[in-house]
Amino acid sequence: MIIIGIDPGSLITGYGIISNENRKYKLIDVGVIKNSSKQQMPERLNNIYTHLKKVILKYKPNEIAIETAFYGKNVQSALRIGEVRGTLLLISAQNNLPIFEYSPRSIKKAVAGNGNASKNQILFIIVKTFGLKSLPKYFDSTDALAIALCQAQRTSQTKKRFIDWKTYIEAHPEKVILRK
Repeated sequence: MIIIGIDPGSLITGYGIISNENRKYKLIDVGVIKNSSKQQMPERLNNIYTHLKKVILKYKPNEIAIETAFYGKNVQSALRIGEVRGTLLLISAQNNLPIFEYSPRSIKKAVAGNGNASKNQILFIIVKTFGLKSLPKYFDSTDALAIALCQAQRTSQTKKRFIDWKTYIEAHPEKVILRK
């Protein structure tokens, strides 16, 4: 399973791509998409869209995980994040990829065990989990890896559900006791 985690931002969007095979996590790629504050919003969104489309075509992830929008003191910033998130939803739909959304607090809780973990604590855990040799330049990239790791952990915890008994029995013949 390949997961791309995305930390949406209008100036810096972080992305991290990991694989999850039986709770063994491997870093595939990590980076940021940078925009200039002098660019108009449509240019920024196009840059994010174009870059992420290339990344998705290259790595062919199975799922996308993003951070949910949260309201801060600056309404304008919240609106811009919403526009970036809309772009991510479009990319998800166009590539038939399921998208999962997590609050910053739930990401921190999943990765660090504490919903109030600091950026430095998340950075430390990401560096250790993926064996990074150097510290990433931007927290946006480590946040994206944390989002992907959160999704990987949630996916690993989810039990497979069966639509009926016949499907369950076909999947688990060892649990069937035949009586004569």
